[in-house]
Amino acid sequence: MRVSLRFCTLLHAASRPREVEHTVAKRMLINVAEQEEARLAVVDGDLLSELYVERTTEEKYLGNIYKGRIANLEPSIQAAFVDFGRDINGFLHISDVMPAYGKREASGDRSRIEDVLSKGQEVVVQITKDQIGTKVPTLTTYLSLPGRYLVLMPSINKCGVSKKITSEDERQKLRALLRDLNPPAGMGYIIRTAGLDRSKDELARDLAYLLNLWKAILNRVKNHESPATIYKETDLVIRSIRDLFTGDIDEIVVDNYDVYTRAKEFLSNVMPRYEECVKFYPGPTPLFHRYHVERQIAGLQAKRVPLRLGGSIIIEQTEALVAIDVNSGKFKGEKNLEETAYRTNLQAAEEIARQVRLRDLGGLIVIDFIDMRESKHRTSVERTLRAHLRQDRARVRVARMSRFSLVEMTRQRQRESLKRTTYDSCAHCAGTGYIKSVESVALESLREIRLRLVEHPEEKVSVVVSPNVAEFLRTRKQETLDGMSQRFAREIEVLASKDLRADEVRFV
Repeated sequence: MRVSLRFCTLLHAASRPREVEHTVAKRMLINVAEQEEARLAVVDGDLLSELYVERTTEEKYLGNIYKGRIANLEPSIQAAFVDFGRDINGFLHISDVMPAYGKREASGDRSRIEDVLSKGQEVVVQITKDQIGTKVPTLTTYLSLPGRYLVLMPSINKCGVSKKITSEDERQKLRALLRDLNPPAGMGYIIRTAGLDRSKDELARDLAYLLNLWKAILNRVKNHESPATIYKETDLVIRSIRDLFTGDIDEIVVDNYDVYTRAKEFLSNVMPRYEECVKFYPGPTPLFHRYHVERQIAGLQAKRVPLRLGGSIIIEQTEALVAIDVNSGKFKGEKNLEETAYRTNLQAAEEIARQVRLRDLGGLIVIDFIDMRESKHRTSVERTLRAHLRQDRARVRVARMSRFSLVEMTRQRQRESLKRTTYDSCAHCAGTGYIKSVESVALESLREIRLRLVEHPEEKVSVVVSPNVAEFLRTRKQETLDGMSQRFAREIEVLASKDLRADEVRFV
């Protein structure tokens, strides 16, 4: 990825991007200047609307297809664990097993995993969810191959249109266009949102690419012994351009020349009309700082997110649940509490949808809106939340708002959240955000000293604590220490160490 000085000089003269143009409304920014990490952001004006981060040092499985072998069956959870050639086995539930794999297919009895699969049996699987913490990757035998405009599903005989295309006229038009392509029977096809307003030739070119890819996959399945990698998803950059780029994006700005040329080549092959949208950014200011994105990313780790008119939302993430609380704060812009709550909740609904998407929060999400008495207000806030969640590429299900203004929703979890991708759990607080106070640690130390005096009557007691705790013991608890020393006729020594955590106690 190194570029010669002479080449850089020429590049600055010929390819230097112009200064920020206020007429450009939407950009895709690709930051790959550091080899260990790739980041992609979509900014609408100055507002960050999409963010994806991928570490090149960590292997990702999502979307990959493998020829694996059943390593173990677990009838208690109706699932199998599949060896797909990595250090961990994947999880395959019976609901993700095609009927063609069933040993009792003719009778239709598929109620037990042991009647469907057997240990040592070969299966072709795709990763639908990456490893998250201690949870192993999730697999399916229902394969899908995404193209730019179409998704090919060889395992399902079904043709459809993305649910995000809501106009019934457009849906009927796209279905007719798909039928005109005369795709091979026995397989499934879905026209993606990006396929809207595409020509028949563009869809035909995408279909031909997917069919050729499927033939190559079948050939690899036939000629490779399990476990084997059959198909690997492209890297973050090409995958994101394929899945996220739409005609309303004015520029794709890349800060690495090799990746810039790859992006141009990809667009010239699949979307020639947009090839000139790709711009190379040589610096020297880091790309995300140049477009004021870095500060917004830093804000995504904060628990409190301020709203425009003075309210805020508080986001607390646990292992399986995310709690979001809406506060009115200093916002008192309306005549009564009901209107204040309603206006704050409308803002919060929009911002919550954005934060959930940017932080890549998954699982069960519970939102505690400010209480509203009028049902029309609750309906309006719920409708606003659903409308903004439609921008999310992940699968989202939202329950009706309760009379207490609570909303429960689930969001598809495919990978670790942004927070757990970029942060380690705190060594001091273990992720709780709290540590014991100096007084609590000092009192705990006194109890441990007393226990040592009783259980080890012949030994000198030496306790090592942090400097603050040591000072507390020597000043406010010295009389207590002297009393224990006299009672047990033993020497007690308090030592301070800067190497210890504030709540850590050691005996030597």
